[in-house]
Amino acid sequence: MIRIRVAQQADIADIFDVRGSVRENPLSIEELAALGITENSVADMIAAEPCAWVAQAGARIVGFAMADADTGGVFALFVRPEWEGQGLGSLLLRKAEAFLFSRHAVLWLETDSRSQASPFYQRRGWQATRTLAGTDVRLEKRRTPAA
Repeated sequence: MIRIRVAQQADIADIFDVRGSVRENPLSIEELAALGITENSVADMIAAEPCAWVAQAGARIVGFAMADADTGGVFALFVRPEWEGQGLGSLLLRKAEAFLFSRHAVLWLETDSRSQASPFYQRRGWQATRTLAGTDVRLEKRRTPAA
């Protein structure tokens, strides 16, 4: 059984392990550190507010999502390759969206337009709004009015 829960400090090593395990755009701990993403920076984000969620199968973390509450951005969403296609990405994305929509009317993220992530997000209502450097694209999703 899969459990989606708020990430804790004890999950940080597993979050980095998941990040390095992906098929598309894998980044090592060293490559992430060069981008300013370190275990300490993630710990600070998690300590500041509940802005990260993990998918847990038994005792194992198999996916995670992180959101930037200040900007309304989905910072990260990754699932271990052997768990892809089982709905975990959708569950994690819904958690991040709910968190961000409580603070912002428009959410955003950036991804490679050629990646499997781009159509994943677009099938869930995200729209390409701008082409960035290379093949990267900015996607946005607007909060829908309550019925």
